[in-house]
Amino acid sequence: MTLTSAEIERLYRSHGHIVLRRARLLVGSESDAQEVLQEIFASLLREPDSLHNSAAAVGWLYQATTHHCLNQLRNRRTGARLLDAHVAPRQSELVSGNAEALADVRRLLARMDEETAQAVVYTHLDGMTHSETAELLGCSRRQVGYLLERAQQTLSPEEKQA
Repeated sequence: MTLTSAEIERLYRSHGHIVLRRARLLVGSESDAQEVLQEIFASLLREPDSLHNSAAAVGWLYQATTHHCLNQLRNRRTGARLLDAHVAPRQSELVSGNAEALADVRRLLARMDEETAQAVVYTHLDGMTHSETAELLGCSRRQVGYLLERAQQTLSPEEKQA
């Protein structure tokens, strides 16, 4: 299915806030989040057949935004990794917008490979189960567990104690 420009515009108006909210949380600045929003929908205009099913639009936008933000964080080296020891205790701080906690999370994410970072974000920040994360990543629950272990192993001894 190829989306028309009008359909993409309707999708932007009806679901753009989802992309913006997600991007704001992951990249940490309003201007960067606005850029992510524009880039996600510009990519749909460039490749309208990348979204194969309008019923799956929210999932596609969610994944595309996460992927784009993680790449942006990694490229700038200002992101952070989310790990059990850092995210679970700070989740309430993250939700309330604690800038220091968010900066720590972004810094840690930037050191991970993309698949590991996605597993950490989906599992720890979004509170998804291993099954839900595996479905989004297109892998097994066991692989999600391995990815989370890999993330834990990349922490320095000081970070593991934090």
